[in-house]
Amino acid sequence: MGSREALRSAARLATYSAGLQVLFRVLTFVLNAYTLRYLSKEMIGVVNVRLTLCNRYSSLPPGSLSVNQGEPAWICERLTLLYSTVVFLAREAFRKACLNVGAEQKWAQIINLLWLTVPVGVLWALLLCWVWLWFVTAPDPALIPHYEVGVMAFGLSAVVELLSEPLWVLAQVHMLVRLKVMAESLAMVAKCVLTVVCVTLVPHWGLYIFSLTQLVYTSFLLACYAIYFVKFIGSQEAQRTSFPLSRVTDLLPKLLNHQPVVHPRLATLTWTFFKQSFLKQILTEGERYVMTFLNVLNFGDQGVYDIVNNLGSLVARFLFLPIEESFYIFFAKVVERGKGAGHQKQEDVSMAATVLELLLKLVLLIGLTITVFGYSYSQLALDIYGGSMLSLGTGPTLLRCYCVYVLLLAVNGVSECFTFATMSKEEVDRYNFMMLALSSSFLALSYFFTWSQGAVGFILANCLNMGLRIVHSLQYISRYFSLSECRPLSGLKLPGPLLLVYLGSGIVTTFSEAVLCCELGLMFRLLHVMIGAVCLIIVLITIYFTEPKLVQFIRTQFLSRDKKET
Repeated sequence: MGSREALRSAARLATYSAGLQVLFRVLTFVLNAYTLRYLSKEMIGVVNVRLTLCNRYSSLPPGSLSVNQGEPAWICERLTLLYSTVVFLAREAFRKACLNVGAEQKWAQIINLLWLTVPVGVLWALLLCWVWLWFVTAPDPALIPHYEVGVMAFGLSAVVELLSEPLWVLAQVHMLVRLKVMAESLAMVAKCVLTVVCVTLVPHWGLYIFSLTQLVYTSFLLACYAIYFVKFIGSQEAQRTSFPLSRVTDLLPKLLNHQPVVHPRLATLTWTFFKQSFLKQILTEGERYVMTFLNVLNFGDQGVYDIVNNLGSLVARFLFLPIEESFYIFFAKVVERGKGAGHQKQEDVSMAATVLELLLKLVLLIGLTITVFGYSYSQLALDIYGGSMLSLGTGPTLLRCYCVYVLLLAVNGVSECFTFATMSKEEVDRYNFMMLALSSSFLALSYFFTWSQGAVGFILANCLNMGLRIVHSLQYISRYFSLSECRPLSGLKLPGPLLLVYLGSGIVTTFSEAVLCCELGLMFRLLHVMIGAVCLIIVLITIYFTEPKLVQFIRTQFLSRDKKET
């Protein structure tokens, strides 16, 4: 596959993934609204659809969570944390190591290596389920019965999902773009239908319902991948695209004659990434571990923080994550890991640098727009979403700080996407030492800032951590392209007129909020929104005229419909 075809496939995958996230969001909102009619609010707080991986960042409908109901909502987050930790630690390292292989690789060894995700997942699931049952305070059985069943069910569902990991990697490497969208969509629909049926007919089952539907979701996901490859392998389409497997049995692990069972270089690289993934999980979910095990916030504050975190992370889930996942595959295919830009095919290096420059500019503009307008519309958004319980407390301050964090999150996602796709094993090892220091300091800062600043302290610690990671990634990118004429970091430079428009928009909307929002009635709120809309249109028009290269990139790679499916 050429670099241009890899670019088209990566852009298509990012577009489909973003659309899939929107679909999930709509489905979870409708499902929440329906289940509220049949289950108590306390039970909803525990079995809310956020318990599944794809819906992790959904939140309860407005008014369904009060400060006194913070405990059930946070139990939901504890189970979510269990599930995501098992899945992330078991598969992240294998994905990063194996996503840059090509058809010429010895796929039998790679598939054997990928199947190791299952025993690794079983070990993590057993360990973490034991921790969650014995070291984390359990809810009152009279309020939330069958909590132990929920813990075991979500641990088991993580293992079931890992059974599809070799198939997922095969699909991603060979750019079978629609398979992921199809499998996750069908699995989500099946889960939603079963949930509606169960809460309608047997609502007294409580947590049993959502334990069952979670297992159904992951089982359906596995079935979709398995059925697809059973039909695909040996087909004319597989032969046309030079798919490396010729028999369905090639998908299973097996002993090899006169060869190592697993790919030696990738196995070593996987172990290196495994150490990094463990530290990265601490940096990604550190505040949740601190809240879960140290109880630095009361349950009411935890509930408010959870809602703000869910709202603030919507763009990260919808846009930044699909871009990061899809273009990691692109960079891994176009440039060779461990070699500098001066020692590779310059045409591919130039394309990688151009794409990196445009992606950095794209996410920078999205993040900056969220930061500028989020500051002035946080209170209004929370008031509409959750009423005075959210808008009159610490909620607006939390969301404003989170908008700044989203900007840092955007830049870090793309910069680390390139960094991890091109680092050599030795460079990853050195980075792991830095990650160890970051993880330790982040946990300490989270604990200290939370005691002094409350829930805002978690966001401040995250911002500091993300800033340090960005500095490292940008230094690496600068060194990587030092021997070439490419300067992708110029994507972080914005033209003066655009910066002035952002500054003016921030001043105007901040003044509008102070004068019109949020206690003067509906008409004043609508006027505040209209002012923001006018400012946003001016920003978009300025971007259109000052960033023609970026506009063309978005139009041809993300919006064009005449791309041939791989």
